[in-house]
Amino acid sequence: MGTLPAMNFQYLRNPTDFTRHSSLKPPFKPSVRCSDDEPYRKRRGKVLMPQNVERSEFFLENSHYLYNNFVPPPRPRRIILVRHGQSEGNVDESAYTRIPDSKIALTTQGWNEAVQTGIRIQELVESDGANDWQVYFYVSPYRRTIQTLRGIGTAFERKRIAGVREEPRLREQDFGNFQDREKMRIEKAVRLRYGRFFYRFPNGESAADVYDRITGFRETLRADIDIGRFQPPGTRSKYMNLVLVSHGLTLRVFLMRWFKWTVEQFEGLYNFGNAGMLVMQTGSGGRYSLLVHHSPEELKAFGLTDEMLVDQNWQKTARPGELNYDWMTSGPSFFTQFDGSTCGTNTCQIPTDVSQNHTDYSSSNPEPPQLWPK
Repeated sequence: MGTLPAMNFQYLRNPTDFTRHSSLKPPFKPSVRCSDDEPYRKRRGKVLMPQNVERSEFFLENSHYLYNNFVPPPRPRRIILVRHGQSEGNVDESAYTRIPDSKIALTTQGWNEAVQTGIRIQELVESDGANDWQVYFYVSPYRRTIQTLRGIGTAFERKRIAGVREEPRLREQDFGNFQDREKMRIEKAVRLRYGRFFYRFPNGESAADVYDRITGFRETLRADIDIGRFQPPGTRSKYMNLVLVSHGLTLRVFLMRWFKWTVEQFEGLYNFGNAGMLVMQTGSGGRYSLLVHHSPEELKAFGLTDEMLVDQNWQKTARPGELNYDWMTSGPSFFTQFDGSTCGTNTCQIPTDVSQNHTDYSSSNPEPPQLWPK
């Protein structure tokens, strides 16, 4: 690696070493962790970071911080999640027995739904009153999502579309190649007994499998946001809007992964309606919250609990890198002895959900209503 250009760097461990010798080559390869909540961490040796960059904004994907006087791009104003419009499979389940899931197309109604959703998105981003807004799309490679993308795109002029990335990790949950209609009905009934998050369809995926690939996508998305991949230098604006065009379960898993919801909380969410959308918008501190755009009543209708709404309210004012130490899943919700529900004066009793014999799971994990209102 060549000599670094002269610039105002500091060692985190010793701020006097490198700033006196800006022409020195770094004696190591930087190694840091990347996470949405965890700020910059050093593992071994001395790691460089520009003095004008906050630690919460410094990630491995931003390694060009080390070589340029780089100003971090503004975070996109919104991340808008959109489910595909009505498809052939939504009106006729037998379509899956003769058409690959990835080839299922929109119906005429589904196309019209996509066009209307595009108009809604356009009206939403224009409500900011800015002249330099744009949209950038991430889309599942399935036919129905590509067609939905095209329908949404009819609402925008060419200059308003910053770009599109086809992203296979946003694909639908895999139910296993061509589907036998009767077998699939049986499998979905078994899923209710087993648990909707962990049940894996034969030759297919569970929601837990989708969670794993969505985790990888989330890291890619965060890297794109951090380095401004969709905003070339000189054209960067805080009114960039990201749109994810995907599938109902995939989008719910994305929300679960982003906001660190539990399996129980995930299983309480309703599905998106066809061409339905949910908006994650930056609050005053720069983090994304569902409560900036949506009302508490809307989010309750989607399946958020009071505790989840409390966290969303915290997200509205928190800054990237900050942690919510009062978030319910940080500990107290897992230890019921603190609320007095299972403990007496001297001893704790066996909780009622601990199996002492045989448990019938046939009524557990009820399926929520099919669609969340648009």
